[in-house]
Amino acid sequence: MDIIDKLLLENKAWAAERVTDDPGFFKRLSEIQTPEFLWIGCSDSRVPANEITGTQPGEIFVHRNVANLVVNTDLNMLTVLEYAVKYLKVKHIIVCGHYGCGGVKAAITKQDFGVINKWLLNIKDVFRMHKKELNEIKDEEKMVNRLVELNVMEQVVNLSKTSVIQKTWKNEQRPVIHGWVYGLNDGLIKPLFKMDSSSKIDEAFEIKDFS
Repeated sequence: MDIIDKLLLENKAWAAERVTDDPGFFKRLSEIQTPEFLWIGCSDSRVPANEITGTQPGEIFVHRNVANLVVNTDLNMLTVLEYAVKYLKVKHIIVCGHYGCGGVKAAITKQDFGVINKWLLNIKDVFRMHKKELNEIKDEEKMVNRLVELNVMEQVVNLSKTSVIQKTWKNEQRPVIHGWVYGLNDGLIKPLFKMDSSSKIDEAFEIKDFS
């Protein structure tokens, strides 16, 4: 059987199982979308948001990119963020990285990856900011995993710098932003860091007047 045909067959089986278990499932799902969570995760195929959190379709609004970055020039991510916060009114945003991340590993090499280099610069900046701590870790795997953690924390901070977050924090005291790391070896999520409407933002990034 062709691999694409297999995917389509699996889809039919999945849909049939859903209807058998809950005849009204797709009708409800098609009529409304009210997730409480926005997930900003890595594109890695081994880290599916719904499966590792045990949630159902419709419960998590998802954006994924290489190494779960929040980049202030990334219109794709910013569009997802604004839609989730302003229109879906999510209560929580989760930035979830994972140990052994290939994007993080690539960023600390001196190899030329072509156009990918531009994206990896964002991770290299995280390394630069935490260079002293990271250089003291002699085990490469441990160093990469610590950089994974630091990268997640920096992306949480990057979210706090955006106008949509600051405005919503001021007016509605939501969302809470969580930084998590997922373990490929054990399937467990490690909470690292969070920010909410009471968190202090560096004054250089504070926005006082909103349009």
